[in-house]
Amino acid sequence: MSTAITNGIRVNVTTVYVPSQSMPSARRYVFAYTIRISNEGTETAQLRTRHWIITDGNGKVEEVRGPGVVGQQPILRPGEHFEYTSGCVLETPRGSMRGTYQMYPTSGGPAFDAEIAPFTLAMPHSLN
Repeated sequence: MSTAITNGIRVNVTTVYVPSQSMPSARRYVFAYTIRISNEGTETAQLRTRHWIITDGNGKVEEVRGPGVVGQQPILRPGEHFEYTSGCVLETPRGSMRGTYQMYPTSGGPAFDAEIAPFTLAMPHSLN
C-alpha cells in the first residue's frame, strides 16, 4: 500500500495481481489497483486531471495523462472521499506506478498536484 498527503488530500493505493486476465506465456501481466482519495483539509477541491508514470520490470516507462479518473472529476468537500478501481497491463511480472492528480480548490485558490506515492505491481512470488 502507498500513501501520500498533499495540501490535505490523502491518496491511498492498494494493488492486486489478476491471474484470470493475465497470460505470462504471452508476457501479459494484469494488475488492479484501488485508490481512495480523501479530503482531510479545510477546502473543497475538484480532481480535474491525472498523470501516471508506469515503469515495468525492464525499466520501460510509459506516461499517461488525461481528464479525471474512471470518467469522473470528483469534487471532495472536507471529510469526503472518492474511491475507484482501475487496472494496468505490464509485459513483466513486476513494475511500479506513481503520479499526481491535479486538484482545483473551489474557492478559486491555486491548483496543486496531489501526489500519488510510488507503489509496486507484482505477481506473487515473482523476482525482478
